[in-house]
Amino acid sequence: MRAFKMFAATGDQHIDLPAGGLKLVGRAATSDVPIFDPTISRRHAELQLAPSGVLVRDLGSSNGTFLNGARITEATATDGDVVTFGKVAFHIREVTPIKPQTGIDSTPFSMPAGATIVRRVPVEEEDAPKARVSGPQQLKVAGESVDERRARAMGLLLDISKELSRHQDVDKLLERVVDITFQVMDVDRVSILMVEPTSKELIPRVSHTRLGDLAGGAGSRHVPRSIAQRAVDERLAILTDNAAADERFKGKSIMMQSVRSAMCAPLMGRGGIVIGIIYVDNLTATNSFSDEDLDFLIAFSGIAAVAIENSSLTDRLRREAVVLSNFQRYFAPNLAEEIASQEGEIQLGGAKRPVVIFFSDIRGFTSMSESMLPDDIARLLTEYFTEMVEIVFKHGGTLDKFMGDAIMALWGAPIAHEDDADRAMLAAMEMQQVLAELNAKWEQDGRQQVKIGIGINFGEVFAGNIGSQQRLEYTVIGDAVNVASRLCSKAGPGDILVSEPFMRELKRPPEAEALEPLDLKGKAKRVPVYRVKLGS
Repeated sequence: MRAFKMFAATGDQHIDLPAGGLKLVGRAATSDVPIFDPTISRRHAELQLAPSGVLVRDLGSSNGTFLNGARITEATATDGDVVTFGKVAFHIREVTPIKPQTGIDSTPFSMPAGATIVRRVPVEEEDAPKARVSGPQQLKVAGESVDERRARAMGLLLDISKELSRHQDVDKLLERVVDITFQVMDVDRVSILMVEPTSKELIPRVSHTRLGDLAGGAGSRHVPRSIAQRAVDERLAILTDNAAADERFKGKSIMMQSVRSAMCAPLMGRGGIVIGIIYVDNLTATNSFSDEDLDFLIAFSGIAAVAIENSSLTDRLRREAVVLSNFQRYFAPNLAEEIASQEGEIQLGGAKRPVVIFFSDIRGFTSMSESMLPDDIARLLTEYFTEMVEIVFKHGGTLDKFMGDAIMALWGAPIAHEDDADRAMLAAMEMQQVLAELNAKWEQDGRQQVKIGIGINFGEVFAGNIGSQQRLEYTVIGDAVNVASRLCSKAGPGDILVSEPFMRELKRPPEAEALEPLDLKGKAKRVPVYRVKLGS
């Protein structure tokens, strides 16, 4: 009979098709060909070697089985055809039959597409090759037969899935995964190592023995690097019966740690990305683990990986929600979203940086408010602030704070642009223009009119989160802030006063007149000042 193999279009998975018998393709760990992809049903399809090719039979899967792009119920595929289960494609290739050697376990490796999982890794002794014999089962699931134990294991996995889904904190979740491993398997040590996204290094997160924690670097040192790295690089679930004698894992860490029997499974994230590994071992006995133990660890690692990713996603969404709720008050909505989505790229902790500082203040507001009713004051300020803040956001500025009837705004923090000075200038000029329109409207309504003075400066300041542990505010501190505030206090109704450093930063400076240098409090020398001519 002709021999065929199926090779995954992505990843390293292949499916051997020996003569006789059926191969069950599905998402369940107990499938003959487990494919851990969300488009695969638990019992997706059956494969059987036929005289002219591979008989493919769909088992009522949700996302279908396809032959060369056409959905099928049952069909025969031959050399060169493409069979797709859900969205996972395999190429059919005719191969030369190889007669297995007597005495060697000929069970084929079974590896899901995009998440290559070897369900069993045979160990070859250094002397004469011998048939692999499964060790005593370490999974604490009783049953009269393999099928009964697997059924109970699946029920246990369902309970574990429900338990893990309740944990939203990643660190607590990882601790719970380790605790559950000890509860359901008779092992000496359990470790979870996570892949650092940038460096791709395996970082120990949780390591425990039956006697307690493995603190500090010990958590990573007891996991043999040769095993852990292969699990990540090749996306393999590994079972070794005698690590010290296993030619695949020769290394000093194996000998130093006296590892005898070990299992390691990758934590597969979305898109077939390895996000970490779960490692278990026994120190004293060889042949400790059975194939059923490895099957369970593969399924368990899949559930744990989903829980970890969901927990990480929940944590990220929670962080973004906090950032948005805090910063939407101070930043334009699109800027707040940019801050929330660029964790690690925007430094909110505090740093010195060049910034444009803007102050505006209603002239004579204190005396004006003495003759107004409280409700009228609140209404006027609400309408005024709404218009002014909208202009700040429109030009990409940051609202720092309200101070009574004054506004403090920034350009250049936390996100800088090449034209921050021009943006601030346009905002100041538009504020005076819009305020004139508001005054005309208020005059028609018989309401109080207002005038504002604006001061703008440019300089290096400390920008960051300032406050107590209970309340933090993003703001700037420095002499440049004080100068901007004092320019504002010197500005008359309708004026925009700007400093010389700010004028130098403008790429498109408006027409302005130089005033007599001002004596400003705290400055030893008089400060050059310019008044912007509106309408220029």
